[in-house]
Amino acid sequence: MGLLSILRKLKSAPDQEVRILLLGLDNAGKTTLLKQLASEDISHITPTQGFNIKSVQSQGFKLNVWDIGGQRKIRPYWRNYFENTDVLIYVIDSADRKRFEETGQELAELLEEEKLSCVPVLIFANKQDLLTAAPASEIAEGLNLHTVRDRFWQIQSCSALTGEGVQVSSWGGWVCVCVM
Repeated sequence: MGLLSILRKLKSAPDQEVRILLLGLDNAGKTTLLKQLASEDISHITPTQGFNIKSVQSQGFKLNVWDIGGQRKIRPYWRNYFENTDVLIYVIDSADRKRFEETGQELAELLEEEKLSCVPVLIFANKQDLLTAAPASEIAEGLNLHTVRDRFWQIQSCSALTGEGVQVSSWGGWVCVCVM
């Protein structure tokens, strides 16, 4: 089944819902990304102390996005949100090289979670608008993504601040293929 036919199928079923779990370390840009998706003002973002939920209609389907805080003290609670997840979006601050090891370790632990087994993963290499940002290819190599064989995965360069690479049109087709 081609991408076009999958998108047509989804458009003919407007009640098609996709549950997306949005995770990543604190200050990676998860809430900014979510607000960009929802076309909301991003000028006043504060750290997420619990979670945010937004439903975004796009291209004939409904994305229910759960944005969970990424502070160290909140991360143990992430597992409370794993149930019924269709797609995991993991956001990385591409400019914060000092935390690459930490974010890689968190992602590796998520990929080992039984409730997330086989759940497709979209990794946003965020903050590409910054000169110090590592390219997505370098991050993919550092995370050893080429060794992930039990699920679909994709890494996408983006800037939640400028909106570049965040639009559903740039990754929504991939999500549709993964959840069909």
